[in-house]
Amino acid sequence: MEERYAIAQEMVEKMNKSSGYKTIAYGQEKLPKEGGYVMYPNHQGKYDVPGIFTAHDKPCSFVMDEKKSHIILVNEFLLLVDGKRLMMDNLRQTLTIFQEMAKEIVEEGRKFILFPEGGYKEDNRNIVEPFKAGSFKLAQMSKCPIVPVALIDSYKVYNSPHKGPVTTYVYYLDPIYYEDYKGMKTVDIALMVEQKIKKKIEEHLKERS
Repeated sequence: MEERYAIAQEMVEKMNKSSGYKTIAYGQEKLPKEGGYVMYPNHQGKYDVPGIFTAHDKPCSFVMDEKKSHIILVNEFLLLVDGKRLMMDNLRQTLTIFQEMAKEIVEEGRKFILFPEGGYKEDNRNIVEPFKAGSFKLAQMSKCPIVPVALIDSYKVYNSPHKGPVTTYVYYLDPIYYEDYKGMKTVDIALMVEQKIKKKIEEHLKERS
């Protein structure tokens, strides 16, 4: 897995160099040192996962809509890092995949990226849509740390009219451990994570305005 993840990172690095894309990351020191966890970022576009890969040293993988996962290169990238495909309109399949992921998080220490918005809008201009509570069932099932991740300007790379070099930002926020959310409903967890990410995006944009 480490070898395959290194190949994925190299692919992203070459793509970025040839296109003038750059990602600046903060908070890597906050990531849990041991075991698996789930990263819950806001969703801006096709560059979100590559952006996180540039700034996440340990192997991680991602989850995406099964219908969109068969696009050329996307499919190969997903297979390379052993990603998961969700049938968004099939709750039974989603539950089965979540159970599979929870087992891998607990037993193998795997780390996953799961987008709780469920999708993204073109040219979204750093606007965060409401998080779907069901996404946090995975964290509850695995009792693993939740890592909120704030993505900024990621949409400019592939999902906006912008042309030319782009700098995107990744903020790893303080992990939320199971002891801190075990008594909460998924609706409340979703709102808490959403608010933390929104706050960080607002702070970032205010500092650079």
